[in-house]
This record gives sequence, structure tokens and C-alpha cells, in this order.
Amino acid sequence: MEKRWNVLRADEEKLNALRQSLKIHPALCGILVHRGIDSFELAKDFFRPPLNSLHSPWLMKDMDKAVDRIGAAVSRQEKILVFGDYDVDGTTSVASMYRFLKLVHPHLDFYIPHRYREGYGVSKSGIDFAKENGFTLIISLDCGIKSVELITYAKGLGIDFIVCDHHLPDEELPPAVAILNPKQKDCPYPYKELCGCGVGFKLICALTEKFNLPADSSFEYLDLLATAIAADIVPVTGENRVLAYHGLKKANLNPNYGIKALMQLSGLVKELHINNLVFMIAPRVNAAGRMDDATKAVHMFVADSLAEATRYAEMLHSDNTDRKEADKAITEEALLLIGENQEWTNRKSTVVFQPHWHKGVVGIVASRLIESYYRPTVVLTQSGDFAAGSARSVPGFNLYEAIHACKEHLLGYGGHFAAAGMTLELEQVNAFRNKFEEIVAASIRAEDLIPEISIDAEISFRDIKQSFYDILCQMEPFGPVNLRPVFIARRVMDSGYSKIVKEQHIRFSLKQDNVLFTGIGFAMAEKFSLLQQKQPVDIVFKIDENEWNGEKTLQLRVIDFRLSKDLIHNS
Repeated sequence: MEKRWNVLRADEEKLNALRQSLKIHPALCGILVHRGIDSFELAKDFFRPPLNSLHSPWLMKDMDKAVDRIGAAVSRQEKILVFGDYDVDGTTSVASMYRFLKLVHPHLDFYIPHRYREGYGVSKSGIDFAKENGFTLIISLDCGIKSVELITYAKGLGIDFIVCDHHLPDEELPPAVAILNPKQKDCPYPYKELCGCGVGFKLICALTEKFNLPADSSFEYLDLLATAIAADIVPVTGENRVLAYHGLKKANLNPNYGIKALMQLSGLVKELHINNLVFMIAPRVNAAGRMDDATKAVHMFVADSLAEATRYAEMLHSDNTDRKEADKAITEEALLLIGENQEWTNRKSTVVFQPHWHKGVVGIVASRLIESYYRPTVVLTQSGDFAAGSARSVPGFNLYEAIHACKEHLLGYGGHFAAAGMTLELEQVNAFRNKFEEIVAASIRAEDLIPEISIDAEISFRDIKQSFYDILCQMEPFGPVNLRPVFIARRVMDSGYSKIVKEQHIRFSLKQDNVLFTGIGFAMAEKFSLLQQKQPVDIVFKIDENEWNGEKTLQLRVIDFRLSKDLIHNS
């Protein structure tokens, strides 16, 4: 699939000023300027984010009410239920809050709704469980902001709610005794991009003061918080960057037993980076909710020994193996389905349905299909008497609006710009497929159907030195709005030693001005013929470190390449 290359250009004046003060390579200065780092002071805080730069938790609207209500519950020996969503953000939030409150209060339990029996967010079953077992206060984490009717129901039963959430509030708010959510219009909290676990962490920080605990008590949960930040795809800027930076330190020095157990099961022996949390830890935690019951993820994170945590981690590992098998089988079946329907191949959207597909992986499959057919995608399966599924978009296209325009064919739907879920009658699947295609075809721009690579800077091979790479590493942790830098090098020649490995990847051997670098390009074998033309190529890549027999060398992770020509769009 041909991709658009977009080489970013930094403000020359800011770049030069930063170069004067930092004395580092101009390409690195340009990357910093793109990311809003344009002074020595900002750069210092970016490279060494200080924990004392975190905002006071008391700036968050209703924090005093939340702390007072929990304080009253502790002094009156009320039973408190910690309630959270079944994904990584929810389970780490619940584990952190539960472990913290255990320090000051014995009358405590946690509750994670079952994905298929109860659905997302605050559930009636959870509230009924609280009533039957004598709980008078529920703290909801990573959910609750939209649960007006259910929290009203709880109030009628004499159960108070404290909502800690980060999703966008509606006009009507639930009747909770306190709502902690920096996205509320009248919340003065300066940083708006916290994940659910981050909002819970702020409550823990305030409670630390309330209960006169050591100031660093709340930092005990930073590794769980870093895991939530990595998994929930929130911007790694501002406070999230500070928290992820120090959370990774904690995960490497003194990890939560659950994280340690998953690291061992994943075979990770080196230093833990943010991408390990995204690709090794998070999928195993998410798999519990996708394939079975996410309660075991919380049990793993609150375990008092590595042996206990490992027992639960093995269950998660097994769930993840099942998830991968289901994901692979369904993706292959879906691709076959599209290939068999010639009319579908050339559409601007994809909608596929099979009644036997596992509901827990349809969102992942939608993302996989976009890798082959780059367009808005819906994957449906049968759930009871209905069809239900998940949708994923391509950057730049508002998926939620497109699904909203098809509401006549849907029983229910929800989501946001990039992802959504829906339920519909089984006999409406074909009508929905055609309507969705009609809406997408009429509104999507041609460029939205071509993947774009955003390139941070142009460099030459002679720029790629260990000192250059070391500064790149100091830009970690990477994530949305602070992605690992992508570079372009022009007029590069194949050395003659590049080859296809494992039938689908390219092991590159490239030279530019007599400087030679090796690299790997995953799933690029079909483009190998371009190298065989012995013409200069332009390559887009990230810089990696390769370790072999104890020896470390820099290598290129090639993302794309093409014959050298001036077809690059600059911005």
C-alpha cells in the first residue's frame, strides 16, 4: 500500500535559539520544537521530568467533597466498594485505590463488571451486589460520568457514589456526592488529559494528606499508573509524561508483583520501556476481560507475594494465548470474506459479519483489517438474538458521525471519533453495511484513504552516532503527542547485501556517502524489487539498538522506502 510522506518543518528561529542553548544536533532541536519544547527550561523539565511539578490534587473540582466523604466512611466504619472498568485503565485504577485504602480501612472490597453479562461501566448488578452486602459508598474509577440513571438508582438504595472518570461528560451529570473529572467544563484542574487511573491517583494523593501518611505513599502505585497511561493511548505530555517517566523507574527498580510476574512470563529480561507495557503487559491484562473475567487482573495487581501474582498472571497469559488464536483466525476469515466479495474490495468502507466470531476480539480484528484495507471498518458478530460489534476508523475521519447517520438501522451505539461500538437486529446487517458505505463514500476525503507517515526530520547516515541515539532515548517515554521520532534519509544505495528473511521481511544493508547501516523492514518483502534496481532510494526509519552476543550496535527500523524522487509533501 503506497503511503503519503509528510516531512515536518520546525520554526527556524525557535530551532536556532534552542540549538544555541542546548548545543545538540539541529534535527533533535527541530523535534523538540515540534513538540512544544522551545526553551532551555522546558527542555530541562522534558528530559528530567520532576515529580514536584505535579499539580496539587486540591485544584480538581469536588476533591474536598470526595476526601470528606471517604474520611467519614473510614471514621464510621462503613463498607466501601471500589468499582472499575474491565480494561487496563480500570483494573489498575481499582488495584491502586484498593491497595491504598487497605492501609487505613479494613471494610473494603472491589468489583469489576463482566464484559458480556453487564457491559461497560457502572452496572445494576454491581449496585445490587453493593446493596446485598451492606456497602454504603462506591468509588467508581474510569467510568460513571454518564451513569445518571444507575447512580440515581444507587442513591435510592442509600448508596453514595464518588465518580473518578476521564471521559467527556454529558450536559446532565450523575447525582454523585463528588465527581472528579478534569474534563468537566467548570473544573479548574490545569491538566485535562489524565487517564482514569490518573484521576484515581490524584484522589490518593489528596487522601495521603487527609490521613497524614508519608508524602511519597501515593508513589507506590506509579508503575500501575504508567501501565494505564501506556495502554489507554492518552497523550504522553505534561503530567502524564511525568507520571509515566517515574512509573517506568518504579517498574524497573521495584515493580508491583503483578507487573513482575507478567514480565517473567513474557520472557522480558532487559529494562522495561513504555512499548513493553503497551505490547507485553497491556494485552495480557486486557485479555482477561476479553476472553473471560477481568477480576483476576485486579487479584494479580493486589497480590501480596510474587507466587500469588504469578498464579493469576498465568491465567491472564492463557487468556492472551486464546485471544491471539481467536484474533488470528477471525482476521484470516474476514480477509477471505472480503476477497470473495469482489464488490466489497473496492468499497470505501468495510463491514463484515459472522455469527460465530468471538465478541471479545472484534475491535482488534477491525484494526487488523485496516492494515490490509485502509478504510473505516466494522466487525460484527452475534450476541444473543442480536448482532453486535466494534468499529475502527482511519485518522482524519469521524467514525462516530458516520455511525450516527446510520442510526435507523441500529438498536444502540456509542463511541468517539476513532472507535465505536453498536448493536443491531440480525436482519439489519446488510442494510447497515450499504448505508454505512453510502455515508462513508459521500464524506471521506481521498487522502484519508491513504496512510500518512509523519516524518520528524531529515538526516544523513553520518549523523547517526551513539551520542545522537542517547539523546533520542532521553525523549522517552514515547506515546501519543510524543511518538518515537521518525527520520528520512535521501539517495541511499543498497550495498548488494540486502536480502529477504523469513519470506516476508527485508534485512537491509544500505550505504550513503560510504557510511553503511544495517536495518530491518517488517512485512516489506514485496518491495524488495525496488532495491534490485540499483537506483538511489529514500528511506523512512526509526533508529534502534541491536544487541548480539553482548555487542550493541545501532540499526535502522525501516518503515517505508521508495525510489528517490521529489514527491514529498512538506508542511
